[in-house]
Amino acid sequence: MDKHNSSELLNSDFSLSKNASSDSLDSDSKSSSLNSKHGQDSSQLLGDIQLLDGEKVMGVARDVTYLCPYSGPSRGVLKVTNFQLHFRPTEATSLQTTLSVPLGVVSRIEKVGGASSKGENSYGIEVFCKDMRNLRFAHKQENHSRRGIFEKLQQLAFPLSHRLPLFAFSYSESFPEDGWHVYEPIAELRRMGVNNDMWRITRINDKYEICDSYPSIWAVPAAANDDLLRSVAAFRSRGRIPVLAWIHPSSQATITRCSQPLVGVSGKRSREDERYIQLIMDANAQAHKLFIMDARPSANAIANKAKGGGYESEDAYQNAELVFLDIHNIHVMRESLRKLKELCFPQIDQTRWFSGIEASCWLKHIKCILAGAVRIVDKVENHKTSVLVHCSDGWDRTAQLTALAMLMLDPYYRTLRGFQVLIEKEWLAFGHKFQLRIGHGDERHSDADRSPVFVQWVDCVWQLQQQFPTAFEFTERLLITIVDHLYSCRFGTFLFNTERERVKEEVKSKTVSLWSYINSRQDLYLNPLYWGPSGGVGAQAQYSRPQVVLVPVASLRIIKLWKALYCRWNPTMRQQDPIYQRTRELVALRAQLEAAAAAAAGDHAARHRLALTPPRVASPHHV
Repeated sequence: MDKHNSSELLNSDFSLSKNASSDSLDSDSKSSSLNSKHGQDSSQLLGDIQLLDGEKVMGVARDVTYLCPYSGPSRGVLKVTNFQLHFRPTEATSLQTTLSVPLGVVSRIEKVGGASSKGENSYGIEVFCKDMRNLRFAHKQENHSRRGIFEKLQQLAFPLSHRLPLFAFSYSESFPEDGWHVYEPIAELRRMGVNNDMWRITRINDKYEICDSYPSIWAVPAAANDDLLRSVAAFRSRGRIPVLAWIHPSSQATITRCSQPLVGVSGKRSREDERYIQLIMDANAQAHKLFIMDARPSANAIANKAKGGGYESEDAYQNAELVFLDIHNIHVMRESLRKLKELCFPQIDQTRWFSGIEASCWLKHIKCILAGAVRIVDKVENHKTSVLVHCSDGWDRTAQLTALAMLMLDPYYRTLRGFQVLIEKEWLAFGHKFQLRIGHGDERHSDADRSPVFVQWVDCVWQLQQQFPTAFEFTERLLITIVDHLYSCRFGTFLFNTERERVKEEVKSKTVSLWSYINSRQDLYLNPLYWGPSGGVGAQAQYSRPQVVLVPVASLRIIKLWKALYCRWNPTMRQQDPIYQRTRELVALRAQLEAAAAAAAGDHAARHRLALTPPRVASPHHV
């Protein structure tokens, strides 16, 4: 084979794009692909590759070998687009399938071997991914294909590091619904009963001048004027003052969130901050106490004093009780997930499976987060006491705790749309730093700010689903889809760190929302066992049930490893049954049964009305 024919590289002029839809990986699928064909309505292919709107093939290398750790070497064609890395074997067998990986998933790329490398498959590229897998491709040295593909991968997988836009700004597929309208902050506050006598809506941060990492719209105590809010912001880390997250519909007990006070080693006090905390306490007439849940271990909180931070003194904050929840920081969580990845990929050592899980401490951290949320729920629901939650800056562990507690307390957030609102509100609007934690388009894989904080929270949601299988309108498939697109950079939903940055970058007008995609195919995610507050799935609900508060058991005896997420690349760990297809069939069957029940109820009511109708009496004139 001629050298030049065997290596068609870096064809950047090749710019055909086709309309296609894709789905997250099915755990029962044989394809290691975020773009599996399952559930696609209309897919158009360019040769062997599916292209999305705005996607272009940027490079091709032939005679490349994919070194699969499970099915062995597979020779084929490697293509790189501005969205994905795509490998198709030329000698297809039942064990060797097409591989498609969004470039946003890539954490780092390394060359393997050099000019002097000997032995088969010793020269090539290794791709390290954020989703618990590594990919290795062997190139033939005589083809000279490695250098071009490596450079193109570096450029396209890390566009921000090369002053290029993320793929989300090129992707332009249209959907029936605009997902950017799912969350409207005023509407959500009104759903919770705000404005009222105790709480008011304020736009003091409309230009993000008080706090650049908070949303533009807050709910604050009605008795707190704007001058007081400004003074409190000066005493809280990053200006993140206590604002309303959730209010109990009957007791008016609240969950508020903020960052640590700037106490420092000298023990500074702020009368304005103390008064403001008192106003939050006074807004709940049912209790004369406030619990301050500090997510950190006490030692970490004390150490933060040396950096100018700290925690609230019970002497300064009257009628407030401080509780430390012992949840470790982002660096500990990153290391924990690294250990878990080593255990799950590529091969699983059966002899140290359980000891390895224990050594990673991942489930222990999940337990601590769940236990902290349960304590918040207990104070709000059972003791009718308001709770203030914070960690250091209030955008990592704080978001985990508030969002989880709200999910346990409010059935609305356990619906498909309510869950989207919860993520938009507690994670996106309140400034969880997705760009820093995930590293979208950034080649600095060892950055100390990287951490799986959001994935850890999604894992906690999955644990709730396992303990309460009928309480959620959606299945784990929605959670896996969200995690996949957290990395993919196909949608604009998780891009950037704050609402302010998204407004500046015009994300809503220039990118597509993940919720547009999900809400256009809701049947893929619905739970046939759901029996929520409206008693049915989606708009087909017919019956009603009282509000139910979920109180999970936060114990290592109950908490499980989420194998469908962390071990899904290993064929021996996948579910054998086509579970997602069966779920869709059950959802359809349930809809049919509910429709039949509604029709039967209508017929019965009509017959009952007819039976109660008195018989007509003949007119005496016609006797």
